[in-house]
Amino acid sequence: MAQTSVRPTAGPRELTIRGVILGGVITLVFTAANVYLGLKVGITFATAIPAAVISMALLHRIGNSTIQENNIVQTIASAAGTLSAIIFVLPGLVIIGWWSGFHYWTTLALCIVGGILGVMYSVPLRRALVTNSDLPYPEGVAAAEVLKVGSGEDTDPERNRQGLWAIVKGAVAAAGFAILAATKLVSSEVSTAFRVGNGGTAISASLSLALIGVGHLVGLTVAIAMLVGLVISWGVLVPMKTSGHLGGGALEDIVSNTFSTEVRFVGAGAIAVAAIWTLLKIIGPIVRGIAQAIASTRNRRSGQQVELVEQDLPITVVGGVIVAALIPIGLLLWAFLSDTTLHSTFGVILLSLIFVLIISAVIAAVCGYMAGLIGSSNSPISGVGILVVLLASLLMVAVYGRGGTPQHVTSVVAYVLFVTAVVFGVATISNDNLQDLKTGQLVGATPWKQQVALVVGVVFGAIVIAPVLDLLNSAFGFQGAPGAGGDALAAPQASLMTSLAKGVLGGSLDWGLIGLGAAIGAAAIVVDEILTRSTTRMSLPPLAVGMGLYLPMSVTLLIPIGAILGVVYNRWMRGRRDPEHGRRLGVLMATGLIVGDSIMGVLIAALIAATGNDAPLAVVGDSFANASEWIGMAVFVVLLAVLYQTTRRSAAKDG
Repeated sequence: MAQTSVRPTAGPRELTIRGVILGGVITLVFTAANVYLGLKVGITFATAIPAAVISMALLHRIGNSTIQENNIVQTIASAAGTLSAIIFVLPGLVIIGWWSGFHYWTTLALCIVGGILGVMYSVPLRRALVTNSDLPYPEGVAAAEVLKVGSGEDTDPERNRQGLWAIVKGAVAAAGFAILAATKLVSSEVSTAFRVGNGGTAISASLSLALIGVGHLVGLTVAIAMLVGLVISWGVLVPMKTSGHLGGGALEDIVSNTFSTEVRFVGAGAIAVAAIWTLLKIIGPIVRGIAQAIASTRNRRSGQQVELVEQDLPITVVGGVIVAALIPIGLLLWAFLSDTTLHSTFGVILLSLIFVLIISAVIAAVCGYMAGLIGSSNSPISGVGILVVLLASLLMVAVYGRGGTPQHVTSVVAYVLFVTAVVFGVATISNDNLQDLKTGQLVGATPWKQQVALVVGVVFGAIVIAPVLDLLNSAFGFQGAPGAGGDALAAPQASLMTSLAKGVLGGSLDWGLIGLGAAIGAAAIVVDEILTRSTTRMSLPPLAVGMGLYLPMSVTLLIPIGAILGVVYNRWMRGRRDPEHGRRLGVLMATGLIVGDSIMGVLIAALIAATGNDAPLAVVGDSFANASEWIGMAVFVVLLAVLYQTTRRSAAKDG
C-alpha cells in the first residue's frame, strides 16, 4: 500500500541548535551501545525509532517542537546505528597484532571522512531508491509513524506516553537480565554439541533479549532466510566437514573450529554473489536518479520552483565533497603505509584511492537497496564488506604478490584492512541514510537538511567510537588477538575479514569454499526470483541467507524466535479497534530490549576495565554453571511472556 507524504507548513522549525545538541547526545550514548553489541554478537541495531521517542518526550516539555525538528534529531542519532559498524573491520588490526589499541585521531578521521563520503554517495540514490521506488523501508516507515504519534497527528498524548513506556519497559527488562547474567546466577548462553553420523554439530543460543528485539523488527521473511542459512551451515556443512575427524579433541571444540575456519568462508561466497546480484538489479534506477539530481540542481540555479521535499544538496556540492575527501584519505593511507615495511609509493596510494572511489559507489548502492528491502537492523554491510576485503586483497596481490616474510604479509593484511575500513565508513552511512530520507519523505522534511544532519551525526558518532573500542579491548580483548582471554569478544566479522585477507595474500585461502558459497548464493537468488515472481508475499533474501551461513548459531537462532513472537503478537492485534497502534507498541518494546541490553553491556565493560576483574559482579562460581543455564532459560522465557502480555494489555486499553 502506498504511503502518503505529509507536506510541511510554511517555515517549519526543523534544523535547530537544540535539535542538533539533543541528537548529538543520543548519538554518543547509542554509538557506545552499538559498538558493544556489534563486537559481541555481530549485529548492530537501528536507533532512529528510540531517538525519535526520546526527542519527542524531551522537546515536548520544552515546547514549540515540530515533527520535522524531531525528525532531524532521529536523523542525527541514526548515525549511532550505522557508523558503529566500522567495528566489523577495525578490530582486525588488533587481532593480527598490528595495533595494540585504537589510535584516537586516526580512527576519528577515518570514521568522519568515510561517513561523510557515505552521505554524499547516497544523495543521488534518494531518487532512485526512495522517491521512484516501491521498496518498503520498514524501519523508515516505522520511524515516521512514531513521529506522527508524537506530533499528535494520529493520536493523543496518552498514546505517546504508552509508546515511551513500552521502550522503558523493554530496556529495564533487558538491563535487569544482563545484570543477572553478570552475577552468574543465570547463564547468558546455552549450548550443546552432539554427533550426527560420523560427524558432529551443535545447537547454541545466546540468551539475549536484544536478539529477540532484532528478530521482532526485521520480520519473518528475513528471519526465515537466516534460518535457511543456519540449517545449511550447521545441519549440512558442519556435519560433512567434521565427518571422520572427531578423534582429535573435545566434540564442541572440533565443531566450533570447523565452523570458524571453513564454513564461514562458504557464507562469504554466498554474500559476495548476493551483493553483485543486488547491484545489477538497481544500476538502471541509479543512473536515472543521478540524471534527475543534475536536472534538479540546474532548475534551482535558474530560479525555477522545486518542491521542498525534492531539495537535495546540490549535485555540484556532492561531487566537490567526494573529490575533496580523497585528499584526507590519501594522507591517511600515506601515514599508514609509512609505518609498514611496504613501499609507500605514489602509485600504491593512487591505486587505492581509485579503488575507494569506485567500490564505495558500488557499496553505497547495494547497502542502500538492502536497507530499503529489509531495514537497517539486519544490516548486510558486514557481508558486503567481505566482498570489499576480497577485492582489496586481490588488488594488493597484483601490487606485491603473494607470500613473503611473515612481517611482509602482516603489513599487507593491515593495509588491506585499513583500506577496507575507509570503504566501510561509506557503507555504514549509505545503509542508513536512505532509511532516514524515507522517514523524511513521509513527514514532509527537507532532504538537504537531513543530509546535513547526518553529517553532524557522523561527527558525533566518530568522537566516541575509538574510546569505546579501547575500553572493550582492555576489558575483554578480541578472540584471536595476542593475549586474548576466554571472555574475549568474538568480533565475528572482523575475524572473518582478517582471515580472508590472510588467506588471499598468503595463498592459503581455499577458493573451493568461496565457490561453494557462491553456488549456494546463486541458488538462493534463483529461489528468491521464483518466489517473488510467482507469489506476492514470499521471498528469500539472498544476503540474509548468507548471513545465516556465517554468523554463529548463538546469534542467528534467537532472531527467528523473535520474528515468530512478533508475528504472534501482531496477530493478537488484528481484532483490536486500532491494530496499528498495538503493533507500534510492540515495535517500541522490542526496540527497548535492544537498547537496554546493549547499554548495560557497555556499563559492565566499563566496570571490568576499572576493576581488572573479568566477572566483577559474579556471586557464584563455575560449579553453578549447569544450574545457571536452566535458571537462565526459565527467567528468559518468563520475562518475554510478561513483556509481550503487558504490551498486549496496554494496547487492549484502546480497544
